[in-house]
Amino acid sequence: MNIHIIEMPLDYGASRHGSDMGPSAIRLAGLRPSLEELGHHIVRTVSPIDAAAVQEFEEVGNPKAKYLKPIVAANEKLAAEVEKAASAQEFPLVLGGDHSIVLGTLAGLSAAYKKQDLKMGMLYVDAHGDFNTDETTPSGNIHGECVSASCGYGLAELRNLYFEGQKINPENICYVALRDVDPGEKVLMKKAGVTAFTMSDIDRQGFPSVLKQVTSFFKSRVDVIHISFDMDSIDPMFAPGTGVAVPGGLNYREALLLMEEMAQTNMVRSAEIVEVNPVLDVRNQTAKMAVELAARLLGKTLY
Repeated sequence: MNIHIIEMPLDYGASRHGSDMGPSAIRLAGLRPSLEELGHHIVRTVSPIDAAAVQEFEEVGNPKAKYLKPIVAANEKLAAEVEKAASAQEFPLVLGGDHSIVLGTLAGLSAAYKKQDLKMGMLYVDAHGDFNTDETTPSGNIHGECVSASCGYGLAELRNLYFEGQKINPENICYVALRDVDPGEKVLMKKAGVTAFTMSDIDRQGFPSVLKQVTSFFKSRVDVIHISFDMDSIDPMFAPGTGVAVPGGLNYREALLLMEEMAQTNMVRSAEIVEVNPVLDVRNQTAKMAVELAARLLGKTLY
């Protein structure tokens, strides 16, 4: 497979600094050799933005959507790069940065797949829903408003990023590992019709059962899958280097098995891994796990 690695050193969408160094940490943890060992060809490694200016020197702007202008500008560039890769039948692998970059990734993929008449679904692996709007957000951080905006809710600047209108049908989104959802976004998620498997669902049903439902979900309704993986979906015992660590997440094996099972669908055409924060990490173990997750998604097996 031809893989187009896109590094997005952007952390304007979150409160904790450091995720802008995430792409470099993942690269230094051995991403390229790990993928080349599997027989993949790295077509190019690019960053569509320069390292962002120091956040404290930028204008916050709207307190309900902080740093809106620089986030939109960066994601416009990301969308163009992702569309180019997807249109060339390459596999866009986006490295964050905070989760606000899903705005650009989905916009670029949507633009490419509309031309190819393909229906896109998204597996969103995250402790959080990221489905707030400027009316419900408790923090004003855009990384918590990115999925709702991609589905057509919230501020026009986010909804209409790259091109006007909805980027993905919320009924084709499946969440795994939710365990910290704000009251307002919970209401909107249910209204929008997303499918969600919380950590409580995993505890009640068992992970194999949830995996079967997740893969069946996508096989029954979409042509291609995008995976957006936030490292805070994993329990901080295994992935301490992330901005919003929440106890009670996926364990090491569950996270890897999820990627292996998604690889088996043969429907995954793109992925992003976000919220690796080296400032909070321990001996780069979170970045190393990000590399292992990418490898399992792209064909690595234990035997």
